Amino acid sequence: MAKRFSNLIAKMPKRARARARARTQRMAAELTLTELCKAFDVSQEELAKILGVKQANVSKIERREDMRLSTLVTYMRAMGGDIEIVAHFPNRSGGKDKTIKLKPFVEDTAHAA
Repeated sequence: MAKRFSNLIAKMPKRARARARARTQRMAAELTLTELCKAFDVSQEELAKILGVKQANVSKIERREDMRLSTLVTYMRAMGGDIEIVAHFPNRSGGKDKTIKLKPFVEDTAHAA
């Protein structure tokens, strides 16, 4: 007989549930471009049309292990998002971690004066 997942979760200790919830949130925050498109229900064809390229080009972008930052910014903006770059420096400033948000260094040609 199948068991309901909610019943299994309810039987877990509170600490285990909290760890599982935190891990799920971390995993949801780390998506590939393909997974991001699926999560937002955006097809490669739709992105290709917005970007003015062929669907095959979008597929190539999604499969790249390394790409230009400007390509990633363009891709995210086509999906209605934006990019934020944050640098993490562990054990800085008296043993504390230091996080710095970098200023954009990709020119936004759509809003350039």
